[in-house]
Amino acid sequence: MKISKHNAEHYIWGDQCDGWRLVKNDDLSIIHERMPGNTHEVRHYHHHARQFFFILSGTAVLEVDGERIQLGSQEGCEVPPLVPHQMFNETNVDVEFLVISQPASRGDRVLTEN
Repeated sequence: MKISKHNAEHYIWGDQCDGWRLVKNDDLSIIHERMPGNTHEVRHYHHHARQFFFILSGTAVLEVDGERIQLGSQEGCEVPPLVPHQMFNETNVDVEFLVISQPASRGDRVLTEN
C-alpha cells in the first residue's frame, strides 16, 4: 500500500509538533515529523534504538551528546543507542524530517536532564 503523511497514522507530540507513522513495526519505525518554528524536543536517549534523522525541508539543530549539529534540507545524522540527543527548530519556519529507528523506539525512550 502506498503511504504518505496524508494517509498515515497521525499523532501530536510536544506542544504543536506532528508525527506520521510511515512504517510501524517492532523492528523498524519510520516517522515523518514536523516541528513549527521555535520548538524543540526534550533531551532523551534510547536503550536499544539506533536512529537516523533526515531533514526533508527547513533547518534544524540536532544536539547529540552535547554537540550541536546544524542540519539543512537533504542532510542527516545517525544517533546510536544510549546517546542523549535533542532536536531544535530555532528558525521561524517549519522543519520536516524523517526519523528512522531500528528497532522501533516506542517505549524505549529515557528522559535526561538538560
